[in-house]
Amino acid sequence: MRKKILLLGSGELGKELVIAFQRLGQYVIAVDAYADAPAMQVAQECEVINMLDGEALDGIVAKHRPDIVVPEVESIRTERFYDYESQGIQVVPSARAANYTMNRRAIRDLAAQELGLETAPYRYATSFETLQAGAAAVGMPCVVKPLMSSSGKGQSVIRTEADIEEAWQYALEGSRGDLAEVIVESFIDFDYEITLLTLTQKNGETLFCPPIGHRQERGDYQESWQPAGMGSSELAKAQEMAAAVTASLGGNGIWGVEFFIKSASADESAKVYFSELSPRPHDTGMVTLGHTQNFSEFELHARAILGLTVHAIEHLRNGASAVVLAPSEVPSLEGKTSVPKFSGIEEAAAIAGTDIRVFGKPTIRPYRRMAVALSFDQKERDVMELVSKAKEVAALIRVGADEIGKLKA
Repeated sequence: MRKKILLLGSGELGKELVIAFQRLGQYVIAVDAYADAPAMQVAQECEVINMLDGEALDGIVAKHRPDIVVPEVESIRTERFYDYESQGIQVVPSARAANYTMNRRAIRDLAAQELGLETAPYRYATSFETLQAGAAAVGMPCVVKPLMSSSGKGQSVIRTEADIEEAWQYALEGSRGDLAEVIVESFIDFDYEITLLTLTQKNGETLFCPPIGHRQERGDYQESWQPAGMGSSELAKAQEMAAAVTASLGGNGIWGVEFFIKSASADESAKVYFSELSPRPHDTGMVTLGHTQNFSEFELHARAILGLTVHAIEHLRNGASAVVLAPSEVPSLEGKTSVPKFSGIEEAAAIAGTDIRVFGKPTIRPYRRMAVALSFDQKERDVMELVSKAKEVAALIRVGADEIGKLKA
């Protein structure tokens, strides 16, 4: 059953996925735009290419002749996936799903217009002028996001008309790929947001992980916890919506489906708003590395891709995660790069009921995510206490520049 897997995107999530594949006896070629990316450090082979270059992507596929192509980032020429599927290559979760979900326009229109899921009011913009019109249409304050981006890059809030120009430029700078288009969406009144990890299977039913709560800062997740406290009716509605959108897209694997939740009040029933969807492990799902479930999100993804049936996802214990970031200012010199140096790991490791994952990224830049701290305890333990504990561990780990080395060609 050994498969040759081409992993497109080799960051920290890809690294954990490669480890899950390796434990199932698979062969992985890790691909990214830079050398020594985290997943490359544990794969059998690696390649460095610009994945937005369709010819370069075709060349890698022709060279390695993989059985399975697994996209792990947005900046890929995903249109090529249809051709790979026609060649008999399995694309995860499917060529259609990969193309829809790499672009916020496609997935939002599918959810809101085709499936009728409740979302925030939204518009699209391809210029400063159309962004002005979109912001006026949905109302201010509103949120602006590039149609293609990851980890919150390029996202900002427009509170007044004076913010529109800066928001437009920031979105363009944070966009992945060559698409100069944004989505502008209204602020909605919600109490909390969750990630609902959803598993679709070739030989089994669709399953859901316990919901994951998270906190964002600068458009990127800072802490996550599992399970997120929410009402049974809100959870059932989120599961229904996640099942609908993943079934429409098709394919097998783990999906990170994000929702905004407005709790019920004396005057109104609870509301569940579809936000976004990623057809792969989700960064907030790193909390599952603390063995909060019988399988981590990475193990679930690997099993679904390989067609191995998962009969149940069991909640084993409560857990939390907190990211470790590079500092806001990183020393650099022209033509050179800052190499990361970690301190405080010994102190952090001494705290019981916790764990650490250092990602192995070869360089640092301001606020780059470099590691994650995990905390966990029995199901009776308050998850917000575990969040505080994970933050305590993360704060002990400091990231600096060990030396200034020459950039690799």
